[in-house]
Amino acid sequence: MSLSNATLADRMPSTDLGSMLLPESQLGPQWYAAYTCANHEKRVADHLASRSIEHFLPQYECVRKWKDRKARLQLPLFPGYLFVHLASQERLRVLQVPGVVQLVGFHGHPTPLPEEDILRIREYLGQGWRAEPHPYLGIGKRVRVVRGPLAGLQGIVLRRKNRSRLVLSFHLIQRSIAILMSEEDLAR
Repeated sequence: MSLSNATLADRMPSTDLGSMLLPESQLGPQWYAAYTCANHEKRVADHLASRSIEHFLPQYECVRKWKDRKARLQLPLFPGYLFVHLASQERLRVLQVPGVVQLVGFHGHPTPLPEEDILRIREYLGQGWRAEPHPYLGIGKRVRVVRGPLAGLQGIVLRRKNRSRLVLSFHLIQRSIAILMSEEDLAR
């Protein structure tokens, strides 16, 4: 006995239904995490740009001190990863880029990331706000951002030195970032 699409729609969450009913080749471009060789993120981003592949390499600024000087460096916010926006049938174009190891996914199939999360992080960093890498957190007091460019995103709140930090975790790549946030912008 087979089920009609209407019956499937009643039983499946609405977010998964679109990808289940359309063949993979008909889905539009989506964001994927590309895993790179160690310390090759910027070089891979340059190769992607030269091949006209839309990508996003979030970076943060830090000050490093050596014996004789200090330097301001732009480092990847997610070490070992950058994000590419492409249709699934174009993934070979990314895999041929020197320094790209694989597209992150399960059982040999790349898993798309929520587009809204990538766009909000991109907008947040584009406005000059600061974020830093943080050890991956999977558990903790969960909150939702109610105001600002990150409104709608969920994370874990940490308090250090009378300041609140929102830790956003990306489960697919097992990485987190920390952002200073005002308590008024967060809700349980």
